[in-house]
Amino acid sequence: MAKLRQNHSRNGKKPFAGMAAKVFSAFGVLALMFVMLFRHLNVDDGPTERYHDSDSFFEEEPIDRGVNLTSTRELVPEGNKSEVIEHQYYTLGYNEKHEQPDWVTYRLTKESLQIPNVKRADRFNVDPHVSSRSARHSDYTRSGYSRGHMVPAGDMAFSKSAMKETFFMSNMTPQITGFNGGIWRELEETVRDWAYENDEIYVASGPMFSDVTEYIGKSSKVRVPSAFYKVIVDIKGREKKGIGFIMPHEVSRQPIHDYAVSIDEVEQKTGLDFFDSIYDNENVEAKIEGDFKPSNWPISKKRQNNRVNNWNNN
Repeated sequence: MAKLRQNHSRNGKKPFAGMAAKVFSAFGVLALMFVMLFRHLNVDDGPTERYHDSDSFFEEEPIDRGVNLTSTRELVPEGNKSEVIEHQYYTLGYNEKHEQPDWVTYRLTKESLQIPNVKRADRFNVDPHVSSRSARHSDYTRSGYSRGHMVPAGDMAFSKSAMKETFFMSNMTPQITGFNGGIWRELEETVRDWAYENDEIYVASGPMFSDVTEYIGKSSKVRVPSAFYKVIVDIKGREKKGIGFIMPHEVSRQPIHDYAVSIDEVEQKTGLDFFDSIYDNENVEAKIEGDFKPSNWPISKKRQNNRVNNWNNN
């Protein structure tokens, strides 16, 4: 308790002032004990998990209600050679050699996007589920590259626990700032538009590498990608459809559709077969993955202009 100010004593009656200080101090201790006891008796007894490491503390909320979840194990792509890490709201394949995900997969719905956004997380955490330990926050510090989310925080803004999961370092890749906050951001926001318009979509993202090799990192060697891909599939709409994107890792002034490709092309270049389990049959899969129509995936010209004129320069 703060020390009583000198002018609380009158006419030099110091014994009384000392006794008053002791009384007030004892009262303060009792009040604090009462508050702690009250909180203990009224704490939410839902299931929680706590993860500790030398860098961070991560606490999970109880599982969220109101958002339909898909078994993330079903979204592991065929041909995967990475360590599969299943989080509550998305799954990833962690590549220890590159210290980042080879792929991430998840389901994005209009329902989840209609839930008011929680506050954005502000802390990156080592992923305790990675057996070999993921990269650290410090591996990116002063590297010249930003920590680029593969599962965007904005896609998981419907709950604190979902948001925190996107800040695991296993979900990060090194990205040029003008790319991360430029065309990649525009694509992420556009994907949320598509989820809202189509009620439900499946999304996969990941890095791609060329023969030119660059690494960053202090405790880990994190490989810098040469490009990034994204796959989007809609099997619930009136017209079942899909589209892929392969974007060079650079600042761009080009429209998003300039980087559109078939899902088959993404799969051929990554060696992965995405979302095989969600299709009704092979004919449906072949049709969706073999062709694409940019007109089925509208973009915002206003957002594109904002990216070119503002975001690219931030």
